[in-house]
Amino acid sequence: MPIFEYRCSDCKKKVSVFFRTMSAVDHSQARCPVCGGAHLTRLVSRVRALRSEESRLDNLADDTTMSGLDENDPKSMGRWMRKMASEAGEEMPPEFDEVVGRLEAGEDPESIEKSMPEMAEGMGAGADLGGEDF
Repeated sequence: MPIFEYRCSDCKKKVSVFFRTMSAVDHSQARCPVCGGAHLTRLVSRVRALRSEESRLDNLADDTTMSGLDENDPKSMGRWMRKMASEAGEEMPPEFDEVVGRLEAGEDPESIEKSMPEMAEGMGAGADLGGEDF
């Protein structure tokens, strides 16, 4: 059963449209399941490759995973965190993307932590963005 993602121009929502078979796919006839609108723009969907847990753990344990990491460089930390999240294969919360984006922009981890105290609280006592607990 093919599933396509669209952005509805009428209600501005990102929606998924299901078709019963490939032969039934007609992008021009697709309707928004939220508002019923016909003004849909097809989006490129994410693709996920299935890997075994062992394969992901082997990749994380690889010595090259830490290469290029400079804990004194926020940009380096951000790139490393994004890579680790990608390898974990889990969907990360929006706050994670905000923190990583700010690190990749070169912002100091301590200033990020101060501006987002709820993140530090949610991660447990003693957690900080520049330390090993994150």
